[in-house]
Amino acid sequence: MSHTIVIFGASGDLTSRKLIPALYLLSKKKRLPEGTRIVGMSRTEFSHDAWRDELKKSTQKFTDKKFEEASWNDFAANVYYHPGDLTQLEDLKGLKSLLEELEAGPAERVYYLSTAPRLYISAIDQLGESGLANQDEGPRRIVLEKPFGYDLGTAKKLNTDVNRVFPEQQVYRIDHYLGKETVQNLMVMRFANSIFEPMWNRNYIDHVQITVAEEVVVGRRGGYYDQAGVLRDMFQNHLLQLLMVTAMEAPVRFDADMVRDEKVKVLQAIRPMKSEEIAKETLRGQYAGYRQEEGVPKDSQTETFAALRLWVDNWRWNGVPFYLRSGKGMSCRTTQIVIQYRHPPHTLFGQKSYVDACRLVMQIQPAEGLQLQIQTKVPDSGMMTRTSPLDFRFCKEFQGEMPDAYQRLLLDALQGDASLFARSDEVELAWGIIDPIIQTWRSGDAPTLHLYETGYWGPNESNDWMEEHGRQWFDVCPILH
Repeated sequence: MSHTIVIFGASGDLTSRKLIPALYLLSKKKRLPEGTRIVGMSRTEFSHDAWRDELKKSTQKFTDKKFEEASWNDFAANVYYHPGDLTQLEDLKGLKSLLEELEAGPAERVYYLSTAPRLYISAIDQLGESGLANQDEGPRRIVLEKPFGYDLGTAKKLNTDVNRVFPEQQVYRIDHYLGKETVQNLMVMRFANSIFEPMWNRNYIDHVQITVAEEVVVGRRGGYYDQAGVLRDMFQNHLLQLLMVTAMEAPVRFDADMVRDEKVKVLQAIRPMKSEEIAKETLRGQYAGYRQEEGVPKDSQTETFAALRLWVDNWRWNGVPFYLRSGKGMSCRTTQIVIQYRHPPHTLFGQKSYVDACRLVMQIQPAEGLQLQIQTKVPDSGMMTRTSPLDFRFCKEFQGEMPDAYQRLLLDALQGDASLFARSDEVELAWGIIDPIIQTWRSGDAPTLHLYETGYWGPNESNDWMEEHGRQWFDVCPILH
């Protein structure tokens, strides 16, 4: 059966910057099913050739030295364009005619909504009305970009509306963090090595830190960001996804439903916060200068930094806190997971401070790899010890460049593998964790909004908050080479 990818919002930034370069590189590596067609649709008027010419320029820019004229020409021969509005039934009927002409028989299709989320429901309705969602001539899958709703209520409505047209097994909610090689490597590290799993529990682990730090500030996204805030922008999706992969049990098989079943169990085990607990279990901040950003109200109370302490109340993790934090304008760009192990039960070599306990640091980006930090003896100094790293870096072990996450996710969507995509119950459970925090923060009981200077690790109060718990943040920028 042949394959077609239809990209709605084809003239947008995501298409030119991420989707087409990813598809081109997959084609160049002979990973795409042979003869895969890419059809773009947006309101901009392009002919097939004009769109190919535009894409050639942008793909050359975003793939740089990996771009080759011959492989591009092979790829571009299967690229097509249909001008139209995806919310208009007649325009979608025209697209349907073009697809049937190109496919000339049964085909698997992936519809990628690279559009503003506010268009999702009307676009899905029209896909159903036009017959484009009909599964009789082959699977029809739909890929949705985040955000999946604005809160729990809108997420439930979106899921209901999508499932009215597309069955849940054909809905692919994309979070590009799950497409990163380093996130998948976390699963391999845990479940393919017998040395880690026996110590991956409350008996050996004191706490877990998950940090997604951004060096950049809001900039021109102020209008959007002030309506979203850091919890909607980063926690409900990226950070909770990393928590699920860190805390999940091993599935019986690496099967989409079995993997997602185990992830959902983690969310179900997270202890709900009562409103009176939120001030103690969360911390909020805003970088100095945020209120001067374009589109941001002068009295904005929107958070650009947040830290949460979550508890996973199950057999494996009972009593082990998970600390999640993310912020704009921080010291550096890094995404990392820190497994902080407990101290040995008895110290033989003098009193050591807490931070000298062993830790496993998994760098998701940009210095992809992992470091196991252990205690070793300092030569020629009696029994003095120091922390030394056992260091694995993808850049040293893997000769090629790390593939972009979209390559893996687009290929999985084509092949019908939903393992790395969010399921409806997963999305709703995640909102169920974040919504009460947002509601309390927007109420009269909101904890203090701490201001912080850019270029550091968030508010100073964040360090004090951790010290109150008897712990410290792992504030180390990754070394990129």
